[in-house]
Amino acid sequence: MERSLDSMGTTYTIAVYGSDRYALDSALDEAFEEARRLDNLLSNYRPESEWSRVNREAPQQAVKVSTEMYQLLNSCVEYSRQSEGAFDITVGPLMKIWGFYKGTGRTPHKAEIRTAMQRVGWRHIHLDQKAGTVRFDEPVEIDPGGIGKGYAVDRMAAILKKDGVASGIITAGRSSIYAIGAPPNEPRGWRVTIPNPRNPKVNAAEYFLKDESMSTSGTSEKFFIAGGTTYSHIMDPRTGYPAQGMLSVSVIAPRTIDTEAWTKPYFILGRQWAAQHKPKQFRVFLCEDRSEIACVSLP
Repeated sequence: MERSLDSMGTTYTIAVYGSDRYALDSALDEAFEEARRLDNLLSNYRPESEWSRVNREAPQQAVKVSTEMYQLLNSCVEYSRQSEGAFDITVGPLMKIWGFYKGTGRTPHKAEIRTAMQRVGWRHIHLDQKAGTVRFDEPVEIDPGGIGKGYAVDRMAAILKKDGVASGIITAGRSSIYAIGAPPNEPRGWRVTIPNPRNPKVNAAEYFLKDESMSTSGTSEKFFIAGGTTYSHIMDPRTGYPAQGMLSVSVIAPRTIDTEAWTKPYFILGRQWAAQHKPKQFRVFLCEDRSEIACVSLP
């Protein structure tokens, strides 16, 4: 059984195998209901969402948030700390001035970048675990784009497993996948391929996923060319400029929230940093922007 849902600015597709059609149907209903719930919680386009309330109120005062929201924001701050600021949920002002929200792309003036940088920085987010509050010491704005889909996929997978699904796959757009068990005729797991970023008709790598996730970020998703330079939507929040030197990064790990969050720091910080800092249970496949084919798997 296969069904799709548009939510949180992407399309979620679930394919499941099983012997009881009604049980599968019910499990899919419950998983998609969870995606809708998270859209209402995390959307920065819905004024009534908890995420929007935090953006409105946290620059003025400490805001009491739900346990779920607190844990999610705490995870974001931890990703930023571990990635030396390469992951940053306050990067929105930079994405706007570079034109990536509307999809056109433009080269901003240096003064625009300096102004936007004053409203970027994960260190402006202050969490109080005891009080369960979040406060911003500058008027920053948090964006769920780098983590929301991955969190939703993990929640949906947990629901499917709870409802007895032993074989299935969840995709969020073209960027994140979670595989439950293995498909009926392939004990190694769900086969996923990574296209060569310079020639998408050719596969650069192949993996089999079993109870694990893969997310991919690359320059081919959103980019523009100006003055002979290609600028991708993967922004380095530390410099205010799109990251250079990489074509694509794929991360395989047990949780989708981790794979989605870590693709961008590995893209920004590069092969050497990723090899030195990635957890042992992570697998990373990256393609560097060189004249020769420079794709490598970090075990």
